[in-house]
Amino acid sequence: MPCPSATFTVWTSAWLAGAAAPDDVLDALAPWADAHDVQAADADTARVTALPSPGEPVSSVTFLLAALRRSAPRGPARLVLPVPGDARGLPGPGPFSQQAMSAGEGVLFAEAGLGVVPTSVADGVLRWTVYPVADPGPPPEFVALNQAERELRDQVRQSASVLTSLGVARHRPGVREEIAAALRARPTSLWPAGMPGQPLRVLQHADEVEAILAAASVDEPGGALSASAATARREALRPIETAVRVARRAAVAEAVRILASSPLV
Repeated sequence: MPCPSATFTVWTSAWLAGAAAPDDVLDALAPWADAHDVQAADADTARVTALPSPGEPVSSVTFLLAALRRSAPRGPARLVLPVPGDARGLPGPGPFSQQAMSAGEGVLFAEAGLGVVPTSVADGVLRWTVYPVADPGPPPEFVALNQAERELRDQVRQSASVLTSLGVARHRPGVREEIAAALRARPTSLWPAGMPGQPLRVLQHADEVEAILAAASVDEPGGALSASAATARREALRPIETAVRVARRAAVAEAVRILASSPLV
């Protein structure tokens, strides 16, 4: 699924640079959940950020933005999309890295020494937990957006060819409608008015490819794959899943770079 962390990364970076208003950030997060709450991961982080500790009444995203505004030094956010075997972008070992890996996403404010991970805690409720980040880790891997976009397209073609050769990409009646319905069901991502065109295009393409991946992972009715065929399908899809994550990170990083360099006057 496209992740709320991408929305939060772009909008908070734009807001910290003066290219968006706080209400814009809140409005952009609204499609992801009916309610958003915030808490610190532990008592020490609560003291530093003035956010509630675990067990205390939760706060709101407004107070999280205030905590980020007070942090020093301040800098743009970084989207992380880790999965087992691919921890690129994560800082050093710690609670943020562990929880971001579990969630498959997170937002790192490396200069401020903070990381934020969203998790669903109830139907329609998304909680943003703030973690300390003592070790920001190495500089993030730079992937040119043109390269990431090209790799995503190449992987789509290669994976389709591999799946066909494995005999697990047969036509399934209604699959196009299934993909279209999956895309319609996704939260509508809202982006700043100055969102550059290429990052927006790549993010939209990544959403489309994820919907295709979901459809490709479903067996035909009454035609469950053998264990070996299912493993082969999984291995064929893995490179494209990686390409989706790389493309999404590159698109968000480029959007942040452009928005942060073009503050409102």
